[in-house]
Amino acid sequence: MNATELKTIEKLNRPTILPNSVKINVKIDLNEEEVKLPKDEVIPQTEEIPQSDEIMPEADDLNNDNENEELEDDSDFDFSNLNKLQLVELLEETVQDQDIAKIKDKVAAIKTNFLRLNKEDRDREMEQFILDGGDKESYEHKDDPLEVRFKAAFEIYKTNKEKYKEELEKQKADNLKQKQDIIEELKALIYSEETLKKTYDDFRALQDRWKEIGQVPANEISNIWNTYHFLIEKFYDKVKINRELRDLDLKKNLEAKIELCEKAELLLLEKSQTKAFKLLQKYHDEWKEIGPVPQDKKEEVWERFKGTTDKVNQIRREHYAKIEEEQKANYEAKEAICVKMEELVNEPCNTINAYQKKSNDVNELFKTWKQIGPVAKKQSDEIWNRFKTSMNTFFEAKKEFFNKLKVQQMENYNKKLQICVEVENMADSTEWKKTTDRIKQLQEEWKTIGPVPKRHSDKIWKRFRAACDKFFKNKAEHFSGIKGEEDANLKAKQELIERIKAYELKKDRNENMEAIRGFQREWMAIGHVPMKYKDSLQNEYRGLIDGMFDQMRANDNEMTTNEYRQIVSGFKDDPDSRDKVRKERMNLQNKIQKLRDEINTLENNIGFFANSKQSDLLKAEYEKKIDRLKNDVKVLEAKVKILNEQ
Repeated sequence: MNATELKTIEKLNRPTILPNSVKINVKIDLNEEEVKLPKDEVIPQTEEIPQSDEIMPEADDLNNDNENEELEDDSDFDFSNLNKLQLVELLEETVQDQDIAKIKDKVAAIKTNFLRLNKEDRDREMEQFILDGGDKESYEHKDDPLEVRFKAAFEIYKTNKEKYKEELEKQKADNLKQKQDIIEELKALIYSEETLKKTYDDFRALQDRWKEIGQVPANEISNIWNTYHFLIEKFYDKVKINRELRDLDLKKNLEAKIELCEKAELLLLEKSQTKAFKLLQKYHDEWKEIGPVPQDKKEEVWERFKGTTDKVNQIRREHYAKIEEEQKANYEAKEAICVKMEELVNEPCNTINAYQKKSNDVNELFKTWKQIGPVAKKQSDEIWNRFKTSMNTFFEAKKEFFNKLKVQQMENYNKKLQICVEVENMADSTEWKKTTDRIKQLQEEWKTIGPVPKRHSDKIWKRFRAACDKFFKNKAEHFSGIKGEEDANLKAKQELIERIKAYELKKDRNENMEAIRGFQREWMAIGHVPMKYKDSLQNEYRGLIDGMFDQMRANDNEMTTNEYRQIVSGFKDDPDSRDKVRKERMNLQNKIQKLRDEINTLENNIGFFANSKQSDLLKAEYEKKIDRLKNDVKVLEAKVKILNEQ
């Protein structure tokens, strides 16, 4: 029996509370007299489970299934560590069991975890589609094989469940018929002329049969129960059971109710609020089936049971109050993200790099959004629509920008195509000076032209490069005999390299920079060298210059740590030096962690760049930034080391 049926039965099963002096009319076939309803214990009202699950956006066919197979937040089944394939295989195995009451919660738990993983996959797929320039409105998802298997297995469960419901309703109707028969037998027993022993034995047998019969249709619960208990009281009045026998019956009823009290008290230690709620409902149903107890114990045992019920309900209220507080905090966190997203969307953005950076920021906000828990159901649509509107506004603006960029890129492609044609026409020219100047002019013009569509980028560049190389190869072959000049240039560059090696860095950074610029200008002024020395000479020169820059940065870091060491040394004279050192260390460690997180993000983003000249430039910028951040981490780690020495 599911939670909905239990709630319905609990509501209909609550007896009407009447004092001894109040009369009700219960008409039966025995007579038409008006009788008093015996006073019985008051069954406390239990609470219904509040629904607070957040509505997730972009619902699919699985989420929109008509079967309301929801799992409480404190389910006994934990499949969060299984992947989609394992969940599908587990579902296919589980649905072979046709005992719906036995597998219901397990199926619900499997479904919840599968939908969560499936939604994460779809979100990633949609995010990548949008990052690739796609329009969210045109995004279509096709079921993967695991989704197809999941739906097929779930259909088996739904079919079995429908059969189960039909059989359950048939059983309830049969139970009603059995209880109606018992009522008729009770009516006959009241007028029986048999001995007291025989009558009472038959009466107890009818009671046992009644307890063994299961649930009846919901709309008959109240009437059948009231009629049954009216006839039981009527039986006690008519046959006038002797006090000893009645006391024995009352004692048995007392023992049964004490046992229920003990069971209810164990619920105070139950971690699962759902399980505690269902068991409490069951105990209340059993309490109502037990007859009266000795008058002197009636209030005591009832107060014990009612007190425990109140405590269980209080724990439940506190549990859902905590959930409500968490949902409120989640709403405030999501509202803050909406504000950040709206501010981000309103910032102007006019370059590819700017859109790339902002896309990363938007995706980070979206990632953070998904990590925040659910909000109250009544606020879910409102806060999600606010966030989604801002996000859609950004991606629509991005799409419009890149559409215009595509038009511009085609114009750039046509310009570069014209340059290729002109260079190809000059490739065989022997007017070395004039043609060289013109090709260099075209090369500079090429640099000023923006990017072209990615599908043409490599092809148009190779065509241009081939035409230029052809001319300069012809020119190089023509001037290959001019060796003396190249030898002189070789000697000049070798001498310059020796001077660079001999240069010692000064304390003045500006003086060092001026020296490096001088070396670079002098190197560029020297002409060509023999081809066999070109690469090795260039690599040696580049390594020396880069080494000078590395040494300058190392000197800067050393100065920074030395100054910091002096500052930390001053802490010793402060009475709160320990606290200062601790706070300073915590601050530095937080900075180091943030820098490492930023480094990880940048390194991950590099993997998304395609192979193109434009992407290589972006990649180079990212790598420089990563190197700077790593250097900053080293400086901060050196400072932490200084603090640890204190």
